[in-house]
Amino acid sequence: MKATLAFLKDLAANNQRDWFQANKKAYDQSRSEIVQLCSDVIQELANFDHSVIDIVPTKAVFRIYRDTRFSANKTPYKNNQGFWLTPGNVKDSIAGYYVHIQPGESFVAAGIYMPLSPELNAIRQELNFNHSDLRKILDKKVFRETWGDLMDDKLKSMPRGFEKDHPAADLLKYKSFVVSQKLSDKEIVSAEIAKKIAETLSIGIPLVKFINEAISLSRD
Repeated sequence: MKATLAFLKDLAANNQRDWFQANKKAYDQSRSEIVQLCSDVIQELANFDHSVIDIVPTKAVFRIYRDTRFSANKTPYKNNQGFWLTPGNVKDSIAGYYVHIQPGESFVAAGIYMPLSPELNAIRQELNFNHSDLRKILDKKVFRETWGDLMDDKLKSMPRGFEKDHPAADLLKYKSFVVSQKLSDKEIVSAEIAKKIAETLSIGIPLVKFINEAISLSRD
């Protein structure tokens, strides 16, 4: 992954189409590294969550090209590379596993980020009746030691339809249900990085399953 970190560092300082075209070979090498990492992570993670085994790495890796149509930031390329793995390779709005590679800013995450209203409502309805199961997942020692708390992305007040004194009030306020862990550049270039990522993500499997089961029930 050394080539990827080097390329992304140079790209951050030269985020222009002319520079990118002149350094296309470096990008192609970086892309190949990311696709290979994705493939390796899938193989390792499938030992814990078999539902990811059929994911095609080239389809899971995000494009580096930015959509600038509605953004004030007109730089044409992302300064990072990453991939998104969902159980069964489902492209719908469900929970999954994310890997983000960026010099000094790499991390892995599990869960669902900013779900659409139907999926968010489904999760909240599950919490309305079954919040103790999620608490057991979040409070498990290995989970807390690996991930810490859910990402702090919450409403200031209770969502509509729920009482202020609801026993799951703290959980119902979340707009995203995501945990993440940073990775150092030293870890990224390690020969064991795919195994490290997969083992970390495996501890997030119960959270992913809880969310996806809630969403699946709402669609039945």
